[in-house]
Amino acid sequence: MQGTAQTSSQPATAYTPTDRTVPTRSANRAAYDRELVHAILDEAYVCHLGFVRDGAPVVLPTLYARVGERLYVHGSTGSRPLRAAGQTDPGLPVCLTVTHVDGLVLARSAFHHSINYRSVVVHGVAHDVTDPEEKRRALDALVDHVVPGRAADSRPANRKELAATAVIRLDLDEVSAKLRTGGVNDEPEDLALPHWAGVVPVHRTYGTPVPDPDLTPGTELPDYLEAR
Repeated sequence: MQGTAQTSSQPATAYTPTDRTVPTRSANRAAYDRELVHAILDEAYVCHLGFVRDGAPVVLPTLYARVGERLYVHGSTGSRPLRAAGQTDPGLPVCLTVTHVDGLVLARSAFHHSINYRSVVVHGVAHDVTDPEEKRRALDALVDHVVPGRAADSRPANRKELAATAVIRLDLDEVSAKLRTGGVNDEPEDLALPHWAGVVPVHRTYGTPVPDPDLTPGTELPDYLEAR
């Protein structure tokens, strides 16, 4: 699958900036490196999908998965954005975002408080996935995105479940990352103020898996959960 247009059969190492992907504020924090964008997308679980419905903006949190240069989002066939992606031509214009919070930046002044973060914004047109095989691969990717290896260790969706599930795809073409790292940016005249300043790191952790009470006796915890 291809991202931005190029002469080589291999994607370029960076996405091409556009008017929509160059921020008007703190442009120095923007990045277009393909591997960086993929890493940010692959580490998160939830995206926010924005679109216009009846003339008003709507933003929905939902699961997603990346497969090469394409994102997949799933939901009920009754979901308005997923219905719209299949009913409109050439598709549904959307903006998809993903954000990680890496630290709380506490400054001496209220104005300079901030967070360290990594984010990705994707602009494009979402399309309904109608090919049955692509749809199955997309649903497997969604399951494996949450817990790698889980798709092969669970019952696949049956015909009724597939009929009740819609999947849309969004190509990674108009894409940017934005990051904030480092410490406090206080004004020189505030450095002597008697207020603690610094960064509080934020980390994601996993708890001990809790088995379902109806689990078949003797069912062991799979290796892919032992490693989390």
